[in-house]
Amino acid sequence: MLNLKSFLKLNSKFLLLAAFLILAYFFTRLFNLTVIPVFADEAIYIRWAQVMRAESTLRFLPLSDGKQPLFMWLVIPFLKVFKDPLVAGRMLSVISGFGTMVGMFVLSYLLFSNSCFSTFAVIFYLTSPFAFFFDRLALADGLLSFFGIWFLVFSVWLVKKPRLDLTMISGIILGLGLITKSPAIFFTLLLPVTLFLFDFNRKGQLLRLGKIVILWMIIYLFGIAIYNFLRLGPEFHMIAIRNKDYLFSFGEVLKHPLSPFLSNFKNVINWFWTLTTPTVFILGLLGILGMLRRERKKGVFLLSWLVLPLVAQCAVAKVFTARYVLFSLPVFLIFAAYSLEKILGIKRKSLAVIFGIAIFIFPIYELFLLTSQPARAWLPENERSGYLEMWTAGYGINEASIYLKEVAKNRKVLIGTEGYFGTLPDGLQIYLEKVPNITIIGVGYPIKEIPDKLLNGLVDSRVFLLVNDTRFEIKDTSKLRLIAAYAKAENLKTGAMENLLFYEILNSGN
Repeated sequence: MLNLKSFLKLNSKFLLLAAFLILAYFFTRLFNLTVIPVFADEAIYIRWAQVMRAESTLRFLPLSDGKQPLFMWLVIPFLKVFKDPLVAGRMLSVISGFGTMVGMFVLSYLLFSNSCFSTFAVIFYLTSPFAFFFDRLALADGLLSFFGIWFLVFSVWLVKKPRLDLTMISGIILGLGLITKSPAIFFTLLLPVTLFLFDFNRKGQLLRLGKIVILWMIIYLFGIAIYNFLRLGPEFHMIAIRNKDYLFSFGEVLKHPLSPFLSNFKNVINWFWTLTTPTVFILGLLGILGMLRRERKKGVFLLSWLVLPLVAQCAVAKVFTARYVLFSLPVFLIFAAYSLEKILGIKRKSLAVIFGIAIFIFPIYELFLLTSQPARAWLPENERSGYLEMWTAGYGINEASIYLKEVAKNRKVLIGTEGYFGTLPDGLQIYLEKVPNITIIGVGYPIKEIPDKLLNGLVDSRVFLLVNDTRFEIKDTSKLRLIAAYAKAENLKTGAMENLLFYEILNSGN
């Protein structure tokens, strides 16, 4: 059980350290927050939030694409506070990440009653490039990770002290997770794993176990009730339909059990190796072995929460990226903290301190690169390409919006963008919401000729075109004036560099 009395009597040095870690978290997460440009999914989510804020009848708009709407609902208040919509969306992730970090401290203290060990867990999260990267992006995965760690906290607490209030809180957290993202279903399935922490040897435990099972049913009822609130949206059925685009059915998995399991599993190893950094990754593995040897029940419990969702996702995922496993990261870092706590307990304190400092040198350097020169940071290939190199990376969109705002002060503006959904036009729309005199339309891709609807707009507007050069196939550019070309990060394999092209379409009289 969580010993609150001992927790509250922590000495002033620890409280000072806690204050420092809190300040360090917000400094690292907020500094140069927009150095990485808007990403495709960020643009979509923030645009949905803007539309839902403006029109209350569209509060379930994300269901149209099979997405649960809680993240977008929570972005809406931030849009009222921050002028930059990208900052508004990312602030929610920053706060979610802080909640996840606090949850790691509480969970590890709840399990081991060791404030030193719990502090190490916090430090690992604070300095983890994996956590850092996604804490600064307006994506629902950080919020899901927050709900995951706190559901785990209250589930453990419930096994140790079965109470109705803990049950209700757990059920609410589960429900909020389910209306954030579909992988929250793993929280539901893994709830019985907490029985590894149950003491079956004590007298009268059968009655206690029955009580816990009943409380679990209440948790499920709360979670299902909150999830079914989404049925108020007219396109609730789209969640199941869109999930099929991302997941293989059970029958399909049986037909090819090793594909895509093996490739997905290799990706998971690569993501944890790269984004936690090799030293922390090794510490995590050592922590798993050490905890299974010294604290078998707790080790099996935490390992189940770490491994089972990863194995399941590897088996069924058609589309798989690092952020899909983000909610597993806190448990892995707790294993790493366990390993470090044992290592630093060696008698030769000077050696222990040197080793401890050495562990964090590379992660901290990675954090520095991600806040200053993200193109130089060590990132998995698919993450680097998606966020920094390809059409999904929104380099130049904000700069183009600033130019268009100036033009719109004196003239009507029509701007055509490649595509209809995603980085463009959504990425441009989030910056130009409510700006008078500007109309934004998607014109598809690839662009082989100037669309007629843009040419027709020349009658009463200045007309522009925003397109990535890999999707631009117009050979005769005599009617186009290049305003700017915004370079993205270089592809490290080919040396190629994609550009966002910003053109003005010229009137034949110009």
